[in-house]
Amino acid sequence: MAEESPYADDPDTAAAFRRLVELPGGPVKERLRGEVICAWLPMAHRLAARYRNRGETLEDLRQVAAIGLVNAVDRYDPAVGRAFAPFAVPTITGEIKRHFRDRMWSVHVPRRIQNLRTIVRLAHAELAASGTPPSPARIAGHTGLSEEEVRQGSEALHGFSALSIDAETTADGGELLLGDRLGAVDEAYDLVLDREAAKPGISRLAEREKRVLYLRFFAGMTQSAIAAELGVSQMHVSRLISESCRRIRESAGEHHPGHHPADHPDRRPLRAAHPM
Repeated sequence: MAEESPYADDPDTAAAFRRLVELPGGPVKERLRGEVICAWLPMAHRLAARYRNRGETLEDLRQVAAIGLVNAVDRYDPAVGRAFAPFAVPTITGEIKRHFRDRMWSVHVPRRIQNLRTIVRLAHAELAASGTPPSPARIAGHTGLSEEEVRQGSEALHGFSALSIDAETTADGGELLLGDRLGAVDEAYDLVLDREAAKPGISRLAEREKRVLYLRFFAGMTQSAIAAELGVSQMHVSRLISESCRRIRESAGEHHPGHHPADHPDRRPLRAAHPM
């Protein structure tokens, strides 16, 4: 026979639990199970309220606690001789703690840092309650942690949620959005790399080849117009461009292994550096 619950206001569901064990699966058992769960919901809500003001709404905490309660009801065996409340409380609180540990962090935080956060938070509250200013040194002395561990735990205190990039920040007397202060990828870096990679190859070209590349890629002339200006055929201009680009690519591979600025023989390569 299960021992009596130490909580005077807990519902008396001992008979219902014994009947749940005896009943076969079906509508009658599901209805009785639902009644037992509803009877113990106030206790689950009380446990959820202990974790309010920690970055999660009370309604969501109550839902998590209800999940823990359902698990406790399904796993409880009255034949063991233990009252339901002492069995359910660790199950419900464990579900709530797992919710904070696994669902509340915007980014992955190592378990060690999460544990430091809990220790630092409790020590901060205990020192403040005793009238002692909770400085990092005092928290370290109170907990046995190093000041570096206290710093890590303190930084994680507000790490549940990320700050929106639309959040306003104050800088130099004016208001800016956080997103305005974040860096971005500068595409000019690729252009600098391409220029430096192409320079050795371009410097080795004959003056006529440099002129052809300049007219094509910097003056924007068509191959036909270049051919007319130089007095050669368009096919000859095309061969000059292709051969020049091939040599520039090979030179870039020699000076910068793995980096090839010229992916296309007639368009991109000579935009990297002025041939003249």
